Amino acid sequence: MLPALRRCRPGPVPLPVLAAALGPGPFPGLCPGWSPRAVPARGRKTRCDPPAKSKAGRVKLPPPVDPEELLVVQERYRQYRLVLSALRAEFRAEVLQKKREERLAAEGSVEELEEHRRLMAWNDEENARQRARREERLRKQEEEEKRRKLEIAEKQARKMEAFVEEKEKEVLQLQEEAKNFITLENLEARIEECLDNPQNYNFAIDKDGRIVKRTVLS
Repeated sequence: MLPALRRCRPGPVPLPVLAAALGPGPFPGLCPGWSPRAVPARGRKTRCDPPAKSKAGRVKLPPPVDPEELLVVQERYRQYRLVLSALRAEFRAEVLQKKREERLAAEGSVEELEEHRRLMAWNDEENARQRARREERLRKQEEEEKRRKLEIAEKQARKMEAFVEEKEKEVLQLQEEAKNFITLENLEARIEECLDNPQNYNFAIDKDGRIVKRTVLS
C-alpha cells in the first residue's frame, strides 16, 4: 500500500462514530465516510504548486556525453541494425518461398514450380554476376584511391623537399652576410673605414636615374 493511502486509511475508530463524523458515503455497503476523493492521487504536490525553496535555483543539465564513446555506440548500433535487417529480410524471403512452394504444390502446378525454380536459379546467377562486377568496381576504386593518395604524398614530399632546400639556401646566404656584420670585435675597424671612405647620398636624379645634382661634403 502506498504511504499516502496508509496515512489516509481510517484507524481503529468505531464504525458508527466514523459514519456520524464523515456523513453518508457515495458507495453503499462500504465505509460510510470512505471516499476515493478524500485520498491524494500519489501523495505529491499538484502541478500548480511552486517548487521547493531548496530547488528554486536548480538548473537541470543533461548528463555529459563523451563524443568518442557516442561515435562508437552509434557505429555499433548501425552495424547491429544492418545485421538485424539483413536477417529479417533473409527469414522473410525464406518464409515467403516456403509459402509459395506449398501453395504451388497444393495447386498441383508442376510447370509453375519448375518455372519458379528456373527463374530463381537465373536470379541467383544474375546476383552472382552483379556481385562480381560490384567487387571488381570496388577493387578498382580502392586501387585508384591508393594511387591518388600516393601521388598526393609524393607531391607533398617534393614540396617539403623544395621548401627545405630554399630554407637551406636562405641559411647559407645569411651565414655569408653575417661575415660583414658589425660586431664588438670589428667595430673600431669599421668606424675607421667609414671615416676614411665617406659616402655622399645627398643627390638628385632625373627620370632615367642619372645623377643631375650632388652636394659637396663639407
